[in-house]
Amino acid sequence: MSILSEFKAFAVKGNVVDMAVGIIIGAAFGKIVSSFVGDVVMPPIGLLIGGVDFSDLAITLKAAEGDIPAVVLSYGKFIQTVLDFVIVAFAIFMGVKVINKLKREEAAAPTVPPAPTPEEVLLTEIRDLLKNQQKQ
Repeated sequence: MSILSEFKAFAVKGNVVDMAVGIIIGAAFGKIVSSFVGDVVMPPIGLLIGGVDFSDLAITLKAAEGDIPAVVLSYGKFIQTVLDFVIVAFAIFMGVKVINKLKREEAAAPTVPPAPTPEEVLLTEIRDLLKNQQKQ
């Protein structure tokens, strides 16, 4: 089997395609959360603590000199990234929690025993008749 045909067999497996779709959706979800945190959550928080823009919060370790840019510790962007992570982690936690709950409900659902076959019903009747005859 050639390398090309092996790769094709690997790439078209259902799990690989599902994983690729999940990664793409996850990346899009991450962008949505980043926008939500940066554009919706952080501005009101910044306003509440005195009109601070978190993306501008930084400590300059070394000022710019000529063509050399400044060395800056951007802790405001780090705070936003941490909030992004917390929101994504919480959303994933809630999704897993719902899936686990559905699995538990599915497992806990009582299984109805199958109805007896006509042969079993007939054999049960014969057994009961024989028991009754022995008692008499």
